[in-house]
Amino acid sequence: SSSRAAPFAYRARHRSFTSSPSVSAFSNTYTRAATTATSTPSSTTTTAAKPATATATSTAPRPATTTGTVQRTFSPGFPAKEPPVPTLRTTSVDSTSDAARRQRSLTDGLQDQPPEIESSSAIDWTRSYHGLGEGSFTPEQQELLLAPLEYDDVEVKPDGLLYLPEIKYRRILNKTFGPGGWGLAPRGESIVTGKLITREYGLIIQGRLLSIARGEQQYFDPDGIPTATEGCKSNALMRCCKDLGIASELWDPRFIRKFTKEVTKEVWVEHAVTKKKKKVVLRKDDSVKYPFKETK
Repeated sequence: SSSRAAPFAYRARHRSFTSSPSVSAFSNTYTRAATTATSTPSSTTTTAAKPATATATSTAPRPATTTGTVQRTFSPGFPAKEPPVPTLRTTSVDSTSDAARRQRSLTDGLQDQPPEIESSSAIDWTRSYHGLGEGSFTPEQQELLLAPLEYDDVEVKPDGLLYLPEIKYRRILNKTFGPGGWGLAPRGESIVTGKLITREYGLIIQGRLLSIARGEQQYFDPDGIPTATEGCKSNALMRCCKDLGIASELWDPRFIRKFTKEVTKEVWVEHAVTKKKKKVVLRKDDSVKYPFKETK
C-alpha cells in the first residue's frame, strides 16, 4: 500500500493542471478587455488634462499695473465772456451781408425763357420756321446785302483775326429793310457757365424767319454778365448775317491773306506795368494803345 501511495503522492505533487482551450480563450479575452478598460481611461484623462492646463496658462489674466498719476481738472474762476453789444455799425454790416446772401447769383442762370404764346394766330418764334426759304428779296435789297466790303470797315484783333464791328451789320440791315423791318427773336433761355454765356436767336425779316444762330460771349466777373448778354446777342446777329451774304469776305481765305498782306503789320509791344513783351497785329494806319507801347 505504501508503494501504491507513493506514486500517487508523487504524481499529485508533480502533476500540472491545464485548462481546456475554451476556458483559456475566455480567460485571455477577459484579461485583454480588463487591461484595455483600465488603460484607456488613464490615457484619456492624461490627454484631456494637457489642453486644460495649457488653456488655463494662456488665458490667465495678467496682473494689472497701477500708476501713481492722478488727473486733475481746473475750473476757471471767472465768468464766460458775453457777446458784444450790437451797435449801429455792426448791425448795418450784418444786414448788408444777409442781403448779399439772399441775392440770386447770375451764374445760376438768368431764367429768361421766352414766354409761351397762347393766341393761335400769333407765330411762336421759339419753335416756328415760318417763311424760311419762301422767296428771295428784291434786286435792290440783294445789291445792298451783297455789296463788296470796304477795307476801312474791317478791324483787326491783336491775334490777327479780321472782323466787322456789330454796329455795321445793323447799319446794313437798316439801310436794306428800314428800321423796324427786321429783328432778333430768342429761341431759348440764356445758358450761363463759369466764364461764358450763350443763347440761340432767330433773325426775322419782314415777318419771315431768315436764319438761326447761337451767340456766345465770355465774361470775367459776375457783374459783367448783363453786358455779356448784349455781346451774345450781337454775336448771334453776326452769324445770322452770314446767311444773307453780308461781309462774306471775312470767311474767304484769299481775301484774308490779301488784306493781311496789304493792310496789317506785326509789331512787338511791351506792357507798361508788367514789362512783358509780345507780338501783336495792327492795321498799318493804327498805333499801339495804352497800356502797351511799341518796342524793338
